[in-house]
Amino acid sequence: MCGIIGGYDREQRPFGTELAERACERMVHRGPDDRGIFEADGMLVGNQRLSILDLAGGHQPMFSDDGQIIVVQNGEIYNFQELAKTLNCRTGCDTEVILRLYERDGEEFVKQLNGMFAIAILDRRKQCLLLYRDRIGQKPLYLHDDGTRLLFASEIKSLFAMGVKAEMNWEGFDAYLTYNFVPPPITLYQNITHLMPGHLLKVTREGTEVRRWWNLAEKPVECRSESAWSEEIIETLRAAVNIRLRADVPVGAFLSGGIDSSSVVSLMSQELPHPVQTFCIGFDDPRFDESLYAQELADLFRARHTCDIVSPNLTSSWPLTLYHNDQPHGDVSFMPTYRVSQLARKAVKVVLTGDGGDELFAGYDVHRNFFAKQDLTLPREQIEAAYISAISLLQPADKLKLYSSSARQQLAGGDASHFARSHLQEFRHLDPINQALALDTRMLLPGNNLVKPDKMAMAVSLEPRAPYLDYRMVDLAFRIPGSLKLRNGVTKSILKKACESILPEKIIYRKKQMFTVPIGEWFKRELSPFVNEVLLSERSLERRMFQPERVRQMISEHQTEKVNHTRAIRALLALELWQRTFIDQTFDHAPTYAELGVYSSVELGTGSSVAA
Repeated sequence: MCGIIGGYDREQRPFGTELAERACERMVHRGPDDRGIFEADGMLVGNQRLSILDLAGGHQPMFSDDGQIIVVQNGEIYNFQELAKTLNCRTGCDTEVILRLYERDGEEFVKQLNGMFAIAILDRRKQCLLLYRDRIGQKPLYLHDDGTRLLFASEIKSLFAMGVKAEMNWEGFDAYLTYNFVPPPITLYQNITHLMPGHLLKVTREGTEVRRWWNLAEKPVECRSESAWSEEIIETLRAAVNIRLRADVPVGAFLSGGIDSSSVVSLMSQELPHPVQTFCIGFDDPRFDESLYAQELADLFRARHTCDIVSPNLTSSWPLTLYHNDQPHGDVSFMPTYRVSQLARKAVKVVLTGDGGDELFAGYDVHRNFFAKQDLTLPREQIEAAYISAISLLQPADKLKLYSSSARQQLAGGDASHFARSHLQEFRHLDPINQALALDTRMLLPGNNLVKPDKMAMAVSLEPRAPYLDYRMVDLAFRIPGSLKLRNGVTKSILKKACESILPEKIIYRKKQMFTVPIGEWFKRELSPFVNEVLLSERSLERRMFQPERVRQMISEHQTEKVNHTRAIRALLALELWQRTFIDQTFDHAPTYAELGVYSSVELGTGSSVAA
C-alpha cells in the first residue's frame, strides 16, 4: 500500500527532482516508510511506500535486470505467491511479480492479478507509460493532461504540488449536487480526471489510448438452488478473506456488528492461529451506537477487541477529512471512519473491512424502498429514470430553484443524470435489481464508498482490504438473480441465508444501522450558528453560485422542522468548506476552522470558538 506519482512529457522535458519530491511529500501519510523516484527521457515515476510485504526488499521503483522497465504501484496483489511460482522473482514483494509478469506477458498481464491497485509502468524500450487501475476502483489514480505533459497521482493534492492549478469544474459541481459525490471519471476540478476502474491508459510520443481491460457483469445470471448459492457465497468469501491475510505486519479488522464486517471476522477467526484484533468506535448516544453488537460478536469469536466510545459530534474533524478527500462528499460517515482508522492504527497496519456487501447484495434502504414501490412491467427506460431520481440528492427542479443565474449559465443546460443513465443502459442485460446494483458498483463505490476507507485509512497510514470486493466475489454476485438478493422486503436475503452457517441469526436479521451521526438534528439547534455562518456569510454569498433567498429558505425550513433538508445542507457545507480549502487558496496541510474563516463553535454544548 502506497501512493504513486509520475508523468510523461511528450517533448521529453525533464520534471526535476524538486517537483517529484514535493508531490511525494504532499501524500507522505499514504506511505511514511520509504520514498523512491526515477526520471529519464521525459518520464517520471515516484512512490511513497507503506511497507506491508517484504519490508526489506520491497523498495520502489522496481527495475528490470536491464533497467529498461520501471514499476511503481499503490495497492496489494493478493495472489502474488501463486503467480511468483512461474516467475524468476528475487524478492518476496508483490511489485516484483508485476514487473516479471509484464516482462513475460506484455500489457495484458493485468488480467492475472487478484488485488487492489493503481500501477504505473515505464517501458523505456517502447518509450511509453502504462497506467492500470483495479477492477472495482479501490485504489485511486488521478490524471492531468495539458496535451504536452501528462501527470498522475494517487491524490489530487499531489497534482497541485506538481503545478496543476485548482479551478472548479462546473460539470462536477452539478454532478456533486445530483449524486452527493462527484462520479468518476470527472472530478470537481477543471482538467483533472479519474481513471475509471478496470481501465488502462497508455501514453506514447504518438498519442494517448484508454481502453477497458475488465468489464463488470459479463457473465449471465444462473438458475440454481438457494442452498447451492449459499454454499458458494461462503466458500468464495472464505477464500477472499484467507488471501487477504497475507502480510508481514499485524492484520486486524473493523467490526461494526453488522453482517458484512461480522462475516469477515467470523471467517478470519477460523483461518488465524491467534485471536483476531478487532476495532470499533461507539457513540455515547444509544440511537447511533452499535458497539454492544460488536462486543457481542467479538466475545463470540474470542477476538482481541478495542472499542473507543466517543461523542457522536465529530464535526470538528470536517476540515481534516475534506483535506484528505481532495473533493467534497455529502457523506458525514467519513468522520467516524477516520476515528476508527486512528484507533486501529495504534495496533495494526492492515485491516479487513466489510465494504462492498451492500452494493453487491442490495443492502441499502433505497434498494428496498424503490423496488417495493416500482412497477417492473414498465419499459426499462422508465424504471431507469425513476431509479436515478430515487438516488439523487437534488432533483432538477430543486437545482433550478437553488442555482443562481450565473451558475445556470455556466452549466448551459447540462444534465448530470447522463452519468448514471449511461451505466444503466450498459447493464440492461441484467434484471432491474442487478442493474441497479451494477450501477452502484460502477459509480457509487469508486465515487464515494471506496473513497471513504481509502482516504480515511491512508490518512493515518493504515491499509484497508475488502474481501467482498475480491473479483471472484463480484463475479459470483452478478450471476445470482436479483430476486434472491431483495426478497419480500428483506435486503441482502441470499447473503443473510448464506451467513446462517457462520453467524448467529439474531445478528444476521437485526435491523441495519447506518454508520452515521444525527447531524441534521444539530443543524436545527447546536450547529445552527455554524450553518448560518458558513452558508450565509458574505464570503459564501459572493461566489454567486446559489440564490441567497433559497439558501436562507432551506435553512429556515429545516430549523423550523417544516422540511428535512439535512442531506442538502451538509452537501452545501462540504462544498463551501472545500472551496475555502482548495479553490480560494490551496492549503498544503489540513486547515483549521479559523484558517478557513469559520469561528462558530462546532462542539456541542459549548459556547466558545473552536478550531479543528
